[in-house]
Amino acid sequence: MKIWRKFLVSFVAILMIGSSVFIPLTEDTTVEAATSYASLKSKMDSIMADSRMKNATASVTVRKASNGEIVYQHNGDKEITPASSLKLLTGAAALETLGENYRFSTIVSTDGKVKNGTLNGNLYLKGQGDPTLLKSHFDSFASGLVKLGVKRVSGNLVGDDTWYDNVRLSAGILAEDEPYYYAAPISALTLSPNGDFDAGSVIVEAKPGGNGKATKVTMTPVTSVLQVVNNSKTVPKGSKNTLKITRQVGTNKVIITGNSPIGTSGVKEWISVTNPTMYALDIFKRSLAEKGITFAATSKVVQGETPKNAKALVSRKSMPLKELIIPFMKLSNNTHAEMLAKEMGKIKYGEGSWDAGLLVMHEYAASVGLDISKWKFEDASGMSYSNKVSSSQLSQLLYKVRTEPWFNTYYKSLPIAGESDRFVGGTLRNRLKAAPAKGNIQAKTGSLENIKSLSGYAKTKSGETLIFTVLTEKTKTSTIPVIDQIATTIANHK
Repeated sequence: MKIWRKFLVSFVAILMIGSSVFIPLTEDTTVEAATSYASLKSKMDSIMADSRMKNATASVTVRKASNGEIVYQHNGDKEITPASSLKLLTGAAALETLGENYRFSTIVSTDGKVKNGTLNGNLYLKGQGDPTLLKSHFDSFASGLVKLGVKRVSGNLVGDDTWYDNVRLSAGILAEDEPYYYAAPISALTLSPNGDFDAGSVIVEAKPGGNGKATKVTMTPVTSVLQVVNNSKTVPKGSKNTLKITRQVGTNKVIITGNSPIGTSGVKEWISVTNPTMYALDIFKRSLAEKGITFAATSKVVQGETPKNAKALVSRKSMPLKELIIPFMKLSNNTHAEMLAKEMGKIKYGEGSWDAGLLVMHEYAASVGLDISKWKFEDASGMSYSNKVSSSQLSQLLYKVRTEPWFNTYYKSLPIAGESDRFVGGTLRNRLKAAPAKGNIQAKTGSLENIKSLSGYAKTKSGETLIFTVLTEKTKTSTIPVIDQIATTIANHK
């Protein structure tokens, strides 16, 4: 089944007509809170008068978590680019569609047989969307093949990424972002360099060497899919550090430039690969070689499809979604978001595409009573500047999910203000580090150029939970200090 974007637009239009009786709360219908919220409203109005907010386009909504009642609103229906706050919808839709215990599979199979230590046939590595595959997992695959008696492969090493379509980049990815991990290409067969699970990237590090000589460059994992062009130089201690690592757009050339002073730690970058499937194959072949498994001189490393009659040799299932959602939401992992979207499309519609996945997200939003005319998105991570949503709708989502059976998993995945552990505080670990905000704000951050957002839950001094969403855009001056002031004010409410 092919799900065209035209169908997606038609579906949205139908839902809008069918849900015409739904009237979202707007600024005009805002509950002018009882006296207990009058002081909060006054303080919020004072914060919104800050020049940084007045110069920005902003939308703010604060609700009671108990009943969804709006206690404060400023331009509540204004549609603004949410950046990574869009992941709040992606995460909710994924938990609903796939389930908390959903696991991704990776399978190594063959169309041949093992005889006298030789696998007479091709060796297939089939990916089914696991973003948590590491070099160590490929090592385990190789060990498993050794136990099965495989010492040599006569055929090809074939990477099968057909679980998803072959569209690699989501809409709205800018050329300047393409070399880096947060805009890595999406493939059903990919690899992460470490436990942050930034799939489709390699950690490239350059450190000072001998004075006047080139810097020392390392890659984790070691791979030949990237070619390093090192134009950097080691300079005397105390000199200015101008070291920079990037990848030439559209190529596999990693360009290292600038000066690296002796005594400094150098520079480290997570660089995306252009072809995650070939990257995974390269690392898998290295793991096989390390375990003593060789290939015939005529063998090739290629992309292809696993035959239906292929026999599985070794396989792996990923951690369940209830665990994967921690690095996804805490660290705001873009590749996880896009892979989850394609996985939702694959599971619900048999098509691992953005069209199918975004359709599932629209369907979930409609199913919980959101006004989808207020949601516009062309990716699942929030990278696109064309994405739009109102603070009223985003806070309404956070109210609706509280009744879902998986809400505790969802809630625990949100960054906690001021908590230093990366997998607890996440993107809020270095923000809101003082009382009353520290530990009492649990929310999703969002950040693009001239765009900042924060949306989540606040425990107040009175013990109440309030839902808040702050969206800002079109300002060259960062609104993060003001957003944090808003969050602190809410947490300080008695």
